[in-house]
Amino acid sequence: MSEQLTLYLHKLSPYSAKVELALVEANAPYRAYQIDLPNKPEWFASKVNPVGKVPAVTYGGPNVDPDDPSPLSAKIAESNVILEFLADLYPDSGLLPKDPVLRAKVRLFIDVTTKQVEAPLYDFIRGQGSYDNVLKGIEYIQGLLEEGTDFAVGDHYSNADACISPALARLKIITETDLGKFPVGTGYKLGEELKGPKFAKFRKYAQGMLDRPSLKQTHDEEYTITFFKTRFTERVQ
Repeated sequence: MSEQLTLYLHKLSPYSAKVELALVEANAPYRAYQIDLPNKPEWFASKVNPVGKVPAVTYGGPNVDPDDPSPLSAKIAESNVILEFLADLYPDSGLLPKDPVLRAKVRLFIDVTTKQVEAPLYDFIRGQGSYDNVLKGIEYIQGLLEEGTDFAVGDHYSNADACISPALARLKIITETDLGKFPVGTGYKLGEELKGPKFAKFRKYAQGMLDRPSLKQTHDEEYTITFFKTRFTERVQ
């Protein structure tokens, strides 16, 4: 019997989503416990993650209720750290390749995703980042994609794919609905630009990730769209 693993997450958190994607792709047994971020329970910071952020996991220890985590379980936070932990926990999952060169490529892809895609994209959605920086990040990532494979690195789904997929899901939403704090019409403009031949390799890769059953299982697009509609009511024309 495997050790218990509980994932504390929020339905709208892309950082939670990347961890859940990795768990699903690894076919790992886990429990998911939703944390209401605006009204976090007091026990979450004291017993799971002192910073109070999701995702976080508890691993091992007695199999107790998620809202009463055991002090005997290991507590692990930060999405990219958890991805590494899961790759070590499930070495045959392919989340990190066994080949050291491919492992390095996965880690580079994650680093570029975190700094050049996630940060600019989420700033852009909040109306705090530039259109050009989003495009630069996508162009950077496209340059890392290899021909002849459907995955970010090698011929198997890895942490690199899990890391970027939640950003791809949000990119799809803003380019199809124009929902965000950016100026009206800019989301549609971005979508049209990404349809050009310059981004063909990125577009093919992104669609493959969006079509995976693991993403459909973990990402509620309609729920996210509804949230965006209520969150981004004041727009710059």
